[in-house]
Amino acid sequence: MSDASSPSPASGRGRTVILTALVATVATAAATAMLVNIFERKQESRTPVVRVVEITDDTEDPAVWGQNFPLEYDGYRRTVDQVRTRFGGSEGVQRTPTAADPRTIVAQSRLEEDPRLKTMWSGYAFAVDFREERGHAYMLDDQTFTDRQNVVKQPGTCMNCHASTYVMFKKLGNGDLTKGFEAMNQMPYSEARKLAKHPVGCIDCHDPVSMALRVTKPAFMEGMKAMKASQGVADYDVNRDASRQEMRAFVCGQCHVEYYFKGAEKRLTYPWAKGLNIDNMMEYYQEVGHKDWVHKETGAPVLKAQHPEFELWNQGIHARSGVMCADCHMPYTRVGGTKISDHHVRSPLLNINRACQTCHKWSEEELKSRAESIQARTYRMRNDAMDALVALIEDVKAARAAGATDAQLEAAWSYQRKGQFYLDFVEAENSMGFHAPGEAARILGDSINATRQGQIALRDSLAGKPVTMATPAPKPAAATEAAPAPAARKSN
Repeated sequence: MSDASSPSPASGRGRTVILTALVATVATAAATAMLVNIFERKQESRTPVVRVVEITDDTEDPAVWGQNFPLEYDGYRRTVDQVRTRFGGSEGVQRTPTAADPRTIVAQSRLEEDPRLKTMWSGYAFAVDFREERGHAYMLDDQTFTDRQNVVKQPGTCMNCHASTYVMFKKLGNGDLTKGFEAMNQMPYSEARKLAKHPVGCIDCHDPVSMALRVTKPAFMEGMKAMKASQGVADYDVNRDASRQEMRAFVCGQCHVEYYFKGAEKRLTYPWAKGLNIDNMMEYYQEVGHKDWVHKETGAPVLKAQHPEFELWNQGIHARSGVMCADCHMPYTRVGGTKISDHHVRSPLLNINRACQTCHKWSEEELKSRAESIQARTYRMRNDAMDALVALIEDVKAARAAGATDAQLEAAWSYQRKGQFYLDFVEAENSMGFHAPGEAARILGDSINATRQGQIALRDSLAGKPVTMATPAPKPAAATEAAPAPAARKSN
């Protein structure tokens, strides 16, 4: 006799059928959703660009390009972010806006963080105002409102690395890019600034028809041509001869470089005629007799390094391995089915997963620790070099006050010139040595050696002993000479 409370075989089979149907329905819906998603992503990848507006070779507003390339433009706009890494970046500090400077947030002052910088740059406008680097979004405003503008009248040359210049050059040169570049160099900064509408933009790096990368700054074209000529390559044309991968560094190298203003026309010039490492550039400066200013406290004819990321990177393992600037600072990313280069240009340490782990198969914590260890060692050597330089400056200053002649100071000036430029090269470069750790350490070691040799040379000179100079120094100008207009530095 069956138990009335037990389920019948028929009811059990019914529940099984219902459950099976339910599972099949859910699986079918999931599979359908997945197939629809795959189809949508494939369609997205087939149409990466929707041409909403016509872009020409005169379209300089990035917002117009953004209508056709909204994903890239969204990243470009995010360069307003202010996030620090351990050795760079700035959250900004609040300030009260004025009529002369309407900004409510400015970058932090590096001079307040390290007063030794004022000693190194004594008599130069950077000793008045020098701030943390910020993103590309701020590059034009931070140059416009720096207090350095109140110290000297800067030339239009400064606009090269702080603004979208391609259309400006074309208009000034009536279609001739180089003539426009030459015309802007010779303008007062205040006049050139009226022509600038945007920070660096799409048109400065991309052909508006093919979207191919291109170099638009004549100074970089001329610098690369001179450098290649030193290697035996005649008539090098960067836009004709560079590979696509090389262009992923060259477009950045248009601005992230060491340079100087040549002659009365203030022509922006990259000192690469003998090569790209610092020894090549020092030899070049010695040969042409260039000085950026005469040090106020010592009287030495000295040099100001700018932002030589391109040159230092060229000495490092990443460059030797074919890894370009964009690979780390603008790594590829996927948005839906579309693969793009991330235009939120920033430190790789803020984007380790996509910037570093594509090649390096370690954890984010490990990679960050390795990078910061390199930077911490560089920073320690930088501090040692800074202490050595300040000590030499103080010694020369005391000797001048005691009546030392120019002849007695000449050897010390020569060592100061070299030691200061080598230190400033690493100080001004924005990776704190990471782009080429071994080379950065070598440069700082040479700086320390030069400044200590300068102290020995000064002691021997004052004692009447024969001395040798590190490198021939140009004859310094009179102490009353006005300091020349300082060169611009990235986003300060």
